Amino acid sequence: MSTESMANGNGAGMEISFSGQNEQIDPLIDQLIGLVGDVCHPAMVREMILTVLKAGRESRDRAGLKLMTSTLKELRYTAKVFEQYRGVRKVTIFGSARVMPDSGSYQLAKSLASTLAQCGYMVITGGGQGIMRAGNEGAGEKHSFAVNIRLPFEDGGNNIMHGSPRSITYKYFFNRKVAFIKEADAVALFAGGFGTLDEAMEVLTLVQTGKRYPIPLILVDQPEGTYWSNWKSYVERELLARGYINSEDLSLFTMVDSVKDAVEVINRFYYRYHSLRFFANRLVIRLQSTVDAENISRWKKEFSDILEPGGNFCLSQALPEEEDEPEIFHLPRLILDFNRKYFSRLRQLIDAINRA
Repeated sequence: MSTESMANGNGAGMEISFSGQNEQIDPLIDQLIGLVGDVCHPAMVREMILTVLKAGRESRDRAGLKLMTSTLKELRYTAKVFEQYRGVRKVTIFGSARVMPDSGSYQLAKSLASTLAQCGYMVITGGGQGIMRAGNEGAGEKHSFAVNIRLPFEDGGNNIMHGSPRSITYKYFFNRKVAFIKEADAVALFAGGFGTLDEAMEVLTLVQTGKRYPIPLILVDQPEGTYWSNWKSYVERELLARGYINSEDLSLFTMVDSVKDAVEVINRFYYRYHSLRFFANRLVIRLQSTVDAENISRWKKEFSDILEPGGNFCLSQALPEEEDEPEIFHLPRLILDFNRKYFSRLRQLIDAINRA
């Protein structure tokens, strides 16, 4: 990590470092953290404070600093809103804002959201009209989040979420996307315009590259609809055939044309699989229930391509490093030396675990 000279009030230089000792700054930061009290993960907060100090010294661009400030504020508020719902699984619903309430896709989205709420899920939408309103209307305000974007040509958020404590309005699209994807345990995509396709491709890219852990990505169309089937044909014809993606990447999404099938995809994904976490190249997959040795032996052979050379693949209890998650410490684990290359194959492994 870098160490830099920082001018103090007397014009003399001082060193500021993320990893080293800052003799004049560190005691003041510790004092500030202590004065505020109840600060979680103080080491991370210290690093954030040092980052802000570095930014303030390095940049003369007011617009750049304003962007950093707004981003930090928006992400801070996002974490605050979602914090008390960490234990509840959530489904993000994307789709066109131009769909009318009497349309088939609106009613399908509304029905999906209603069914998800009945199954114990919460719903995240963009908070606008069309499919977004259908999602909030179906789930109801108490089971919904609305992550709005401030646009000059939009008429504001939908009336379902007006005044809700789970409604957030963003200035920047990229912060809004963080909420959409980071907080979701599944994503359901209905037909839409550029924004919907942008969101679809972003989720696919993040999961394909491992920047987002695997989640169900469901492409929802009306019966006999052609929106997603035509899209898939394009992907196969222009991307897969040219070698721009691998055939395994097609397993990152599932196409459905009914509420029943959409909910089944999500429930099946979390049937035995619970979550995962990395410790260096060790991948810890937390399970709702254990699996037998025969399955593990078969998976070790079938998915040997995702292991480091000579890597292990075994059933285990929680690692000591996982003590910071006591609520799931009791769950059985599947631990493998993952090579961090083939995340589409990792998704296929999760599917195999759920079928066992």
